[in-house]
Amino acid sequence: MPLDHYVSQVHIRNFYSPELGERVYAMRKSDLKKFTPRSQDVCRIEDNSSNSYLKEDRAIEDFLKNVEPKYNAAVTKLREHKHDEEAVFVIAGFVAYVLTCSPAGMRIQSAPLKNAVEATAMMLDALGEISKAPESLGRKSITELLKEGGVAIAIDAKYPQAMGIASIGHFVSLFGNSPWEVLTISDRQNPLFTSDFPIAIEVVHPSRPINRIVPLAPDLAIRIIPDPPQRGAKHDFTFSKSRVRYRQPHHQEVFQINRLLVQCAEDLVMYRDDREWAESMVTKYRSFRIDDVTEKIEHSNGYLLPSALRVRSTAT
Repeated sequence: MPLDHYVSQVHIRNFYSPELGERVYAMRKSDLKKFTPRSQDVCRIEDNSSNSYLKEDRAIEDFLKNVEPKYNAAVTKLREHKHDEEAVFVIAGFVAYVLTCSPAGMRIQSAPLKNAVEATAMMLDALGEISKAPESLGRKSITELLKEGGVAIAIDAKYPQAMGIASIGHFVSLFGNSPWEVLTISDRQNPLFTSDFPIAIEVVHPSRPINRIVPLAPDLAIRIIPDPPQRGAKHDFTFSKSRVRYRQPHHQEVFQINRLLVQCAEDLVMYRDDREWAESMVTKYRSFRIDDVTEKIEHSNGYLLPSALRVRSTAT
């Protein structure tokens, strides 16, 4: 079976350390172990891109042929302020692929499905469509068992992955036609991190959609600022609505971006330079991750399930 990289090797190679040659510094949040892997050694799962829910189970591989080989050229175009239609497609495609096929993305996208199944089970129970549990489970209703944890809903993470792959064009069009801030880092003492989920979320206001910050190299990142009208728009791969603004963030903003990147990493954080502050930051924010936060509101004969992505500490 193939070993599929859910974060492209070409992306990780941009963070290789000059001190190590073809390796990058890395640290796991789960056990705080430090090591120096090659790009082919990390962010990979056997047969991860195969999905039996799809008619063509390796369909995502055809999509990646138009993204991964052109990644470095797209980064160079952005760095030189010469972005074009192809560069926007490649970067938006990279982001869409990570959201769809990474373990973090699959976990996050499983949560709304789980909540929907639970709510449906409770509604069917209220209508008398689901019988009581057997004596071994106390003859309780499915609603009682769900609320007390006697039973749990499990979602096959491959299903939301299939939904994401089937919608990959939507994500590319949405991200590519949203406003971008291209952030260029001139201070070599303050490089950007990357991770096994290199898409940090930034909450500007609770009532507004989240921004996404994506490191492309130690000296370059993009901030995707969502454009709500684009959610229902037709796919536009000419990116006629694309708006790109270039900025040089100050030192404190770069620090805050790196903090978000560490918090949003699923487990593995990678960086070019082995600095003491990098290890301290990973240690300090190791318990954080992105979660789907869903509120269950009773409404008429059912439930409303508004949800939002938030950075939360698993320690609490």
